[in-house]
Amino acid sequence: MPSTSGPVAVASASASAKAAPSPDVGISPDLYPSEDDLAYEEEILREPFKLKGWWRYLVARAAAPFAKRAVIYERALKALPGSYKLWHAYLRDRLDHARPHPIDHPAYSSLNNTFERALATMHKMPRVWVLYLTSLLDQRLLTRARRAFDRALRALPVTQHDRIWPLYLRLASLPACPVETSLRVFRRYLQFDPSHAEDFINFLVSTNHWQEAANRLASVLNDDGFRSVKGKTRHQLWLELCDILTKHADEVAGLKVDAILRGGIRKFTDEVGKLWTSLADYYVRRGLFEKARDVFEEGVSSVVTVKEFSVVFEAYTQFEQSMLAAKLEAAEEEGAEDVNEGGGKKSGIDNLSKKFLDGFWLNDEDDTDLRMARFERLLDRRPELLSSVLLRQNPHNVEEWHRRVKLFEKDPARQVATYVEAVKTVDPMKAVGKPHTLWVAFAKMYEKHNRLDSAEDIFKRATQVNYKAVDHLASIWCEWAEMELRHNNFDKAIELMRQATAEPSVEVKRRAAAEGDEPVQMKVHKSLKLWSFYVDLEESLGTLDSTRVVYERILDLRIATPQIILNYAYLLEEHKYFEDAFKVYERGVKIFKYPHVKAIWVTYLTKFVHRYKRSKLERARELFHEAVQQAPPEEKKPLYLQWAKLEEDYGLAKRAMNVYDESVRAVPGSEKMAMYEIYIARAAELFGVPRTRQIYEVSVLSFPLGL
Repeated sequence: MPSTSGPVAVASASASAKAAPSPDVGISPDLYPSEDDLAYEEEILREPFKLKGWWRYLVARAAAPFAKRAVIYERALKALPGSYKLWHAYLRDRLDHARPHPIDHPAYSSLNNTFERALATMHKMPRVWVLYLTSLLDQRLLTRARRAFDRALRALPVTQHDRIWPLYLRLASLPACPVETSLRVFRRYLQFDPSHAEDFINFLVSTNHWQEAANRLASVLNDDGFRSVKGKTRHQLWLELCDILTKHADEVAGLKVDAILRGGIRKFTDEVGKLWTSLADYYVRRGLFEKARDVFEEGVSSVVTVKEFSVVFEAYTQFEQSMLAAKLEAAEEEGAEDVNEGGGKKSGIDNLSKKFLDGFWLNDEDDTDLRMARFERLLDRRPELLSSVLLRQNPHNVEEWHRRVKLFEKDPARQVATYVEAVKTVDPMKAVGKPHTLWVAFAKMYEKHNRLDSAEDIFKRATQVNYKAVDHLASIWCEWAEMELRHNNFDKAIELMRQATAEPSVEVKRRAAAEGDEPVQMKVHKSLKLWSFYVDLEESLGTLDSTRVVYERILDLRIATPQIILNYAYLLEEHKYFEDAFKVYERGVKIFKYPHVKAIWVTYLTKFVHRYKRSKLERARELFHEAVQQAPPEEKKPLYLQWAKLEEDYGLAKRAMNVYDESVRAVPGSEKMAMYEIYIARAAELFGVPRTRQIYEVSVLSFPLGL
């Protein structure tokens, strides 16, 4: 085949250029190939169906005017209409050429036509669709763009739809896009990707489509597998649904608002107050004011925290205040209308109706006083409602029950009802505080109103309660006896103490042991508080013999304290039973150890010396010896001094020196110096200065050299 070159080749290229002019460029001599294009023209004439030659031609003419490059693109695409590389480069060049021009410039029309021609073969290429759709969005050709989007979704496989939908949603979000079109686009998108339901819900809210927004939110919340792409919790979504349902109650139908909000109240305990107010607001917006008031009452009666109570109560007071203000405003407007119509003069029929119906409150439209009373009553009830909240937090809080009773100081019936509820509710084993004080206060309230029989019944019931501590039951018995004393029922008070301190029978103990947990009624007979009160009663109202019986019983039960020992001994001394008193002291020093026994020893020794002086000196010496043997070193000094004083007053001076000599060896090192000084002073006074020399010598040897 003969080769073509020179003028013949240039002529062939010119003919080819004439055969494929640019659609938007007229025939111009500048579009014809030049001498510099000869090599490329020859190559594409030899191999017109190879991309390589066309591509090198285009790269070489990258700086040429767009019109000339457009001719080359058109010639290349006529030879290779299925080349994605050529179409993509051509479309990008056309986009760059059209972008500086206004939207109505013919370059954009040519661009769109070129895209349509490209899609005839490139309809499976998502990049071409993206370029075309983006261009249509920039041109704001909404109808053409919507149709192109639909064609793209039909042409491309589902796996590549995620590249188209963001642009489609951008179209739906444009202000110029009809709302119905946007809704349909979003609904189709949710069929492709249901996880972006929140975007659709936000769009519905922004376009005031409250019904569908509520339905979509409800379906999202009913889907346990839904996960928010925006990081919202189910609680936040639930609150959004509540806002829609309550603020747009008249525009939302088909959903059980009451059931939805109550379900949220049960499920989300940290926003209960807001949900209660939302439910009440829903009924307010629907004009069901009495129903809204019932919801507010239920809310303030069921919340369990002070914070939630404050939210509901504040909304409740605002509701009542607004209702009252609305009624007052309506009454003023009606009064003004009556004056304008006829100077306040009504027809005979109206006067007759007023005459017959004024006495019936059901027919009285002016309920301003009722609404005012409701508002004031609500404000007065706030402390009571707040107390109920605190008791719902912990129904076993004793102090809170006491504070609640004080709220009804002017209403004894409410106080009784509160006490009854308190003693039924508080579990002594879980109580915070002292549960027996509720029974005591309950009984004292009846006593205050001179209902002693009722007070005694309360105390009797209180003694049958199984308290956590024995002291609680003992306090009940003591308070009961004190009440009887206040009303001069002395015998009854002593009988109560006798009954309280009576030891349970063997059968009762066996039955309690069989049941497991032993109630406090089985232990109260050993309560020191009871016995102390009992013995005080006997000392004041009984005889010496009856009082001694009580003291002896205390000692037998081994619940005595050093003070009880001293009191028992004082009692016997007052009645001249000195030996019996000393026997009590003896029992005391055997029962207790140091430091508790110290007071008993000091009193015992003092009383014994004062009573017998030198008549029972040996017995006194034995007592002192026993006392110093039991005492720890730091407690020996006062005992030795008391012993030495005994010997000086009623014994021998020599024995006193022996006591001092023994004491300086028995006391701790910190007290040796003081003890030696006393020892030397007493020796000098009793035996003269020469006797002290020996003591000095011993004392010097007993201290270290560095002292």
